[in-house]
Formats: sequence, structure tokens, C-alpha cells
Amino acid sequence: MFKGKYTFAGKTIEVTSIHERVQKLCADYISDEEPVFSVATVQSDIDYEWEREKSSAVCEKRKPIVTDDAYREELAVYRKIAEKMPDFDTVLFHGSVIAVDGQGFLFTAKSGTGKSTHTRLWRELLGDRAVMVNDDKPLLHITDEGTIAYGTPYNGKHHLGCNMSVKLKGICILTRGEKNSITKITKSEAYSMLVQQIYRPADPVQMGKTLKLIDKLAEVTEFYRLSCNMDIEAAEVAYNGMKG
Repeated sequence: MFKGKYTFAGKTIEVTSIHERVQKLCADYISDEEPVFSVATVQSDIDYEWEREKSSAVCEKRKPIVTDDAYREELAVYRKIAEKMPDFDTVLFHGSVIAVDGQGFLFTAKSGTGKSTHTRLWRELLGDRAVMVNDDKPLLHITDEGTIAYGTPYNGKHHLGCNMSVKLKGICILTRGEKNSITKITKSEAYSMLVQQIYRPADPVQMGKTLKLIDKLAEVTEFYRLSCNMDIEAAEVAYNGMKG
């Protein structure tokens, strides 16, 4: 067994794993502070992740993505962390976060819409002013004063992200379109996408806390819908529409 302490979203967590690869994945977040909680995996947790992948493949009518136990354990560890994070007003969100001049912009959409491509266009447009916080599964700490997005080691297949945090200026739902246009939308218009993209705990108590956090996120956040193509003009339209 392997063990380490890491700080995610301002909370130090002790992680005990079967495979060393989990510890290497989290190395940029290592901490010597006292943990506020701990997680540990067993083989059944790894098997569960594989069963979820097979079920998803059946639903999506595709072949299962075959990976090794070490990778499945990485997923199992993050799932255990995400289950506990609502205790600290924090949720796992599926999206891509980029920081520009101290402001955070989160893009979310159904898989395959082009979140990573869109944030790449922002980096091309804005150069060093634009920094990737997390390209896949950031943690969001939701408060009455706003939402802080945190980088995590779970940052997508391109591994774009870093150990930093930024206050969100807004959340933007991406859709494909021939012309680039951005519209501010209401929290009710954004709500269904929030529910889809936030990790929903299996534990009913934690799920109840998550639903309350979704409501708070809807209250303190600006929402936008961007119709975009993959031209760099899409990044310009989005940035000008969201920066305030």
C-alpha cells in the first residue's frame, strides 16, 4: 500500500492506494498539513470503476475503453474525494476552467462539443494572460461571495492545468453553431446543465448537500450560452461577452 497527503481545494486529504501511480498523479499537490479526512481504496473499488465503464459503453453503443487497474484506481480515489467534498461546500464539476487577468471562466458542455478546443483558442488569442486551471474536472468551492475554481491532478487527457485557484467570473455553456454569438442566460436556463455536470454523490445525505450547493452556485454565478464554431473569433466573442 502507498500513502500520501495532498491538498485539494484548500483541504488536506490523506490518500491510501494500492498502486503507486495514484500518489505520483497527485505529487504536485503534496502537503505536510494535518488531513481533514482520508480515503483508501480496495480492489472492489477498482472493479466498480470497470463495471461503470462497461455499462457506459453499452448505453453509448461503443466498445469499453480498456485500461489497467492503476488508472481505474485513480478514478476510484477521486470518486471517494468527491463524495466527501460537499461537507466543505465544494463540488466536482465537469468542465474546462481558464484564468485571465485574475478572473476565472468555466466552459461546460456535453462530451465532444469542444471545451478543450475552445479554451485552446483563448490561449491563442490572449497568450500568456491566459492560464489553464483545469481542463476536465476542477473542484468548485461555493460561497455566498462567489465561487472559487481549483486545479486538480484530474485535468483531462491533455493534462492541461495547474495547482492554482481563481474566482469564477462566469460559467458558459457551449453549443456548436456556424456563427459565433454569446448570450447571458438565467439561472433557471442553466440549472439542468449544472445538475448534469456536477458530480452527484451516491450517498443520499451528500446528494442533499450537493443540491443545496447547486442552488447556491446558481445564485452567485453569471451564466452564458455560447454558440460557436472553432475559429479564433469564437474566443474573442466569448471573452468580450463574459469579462464585464
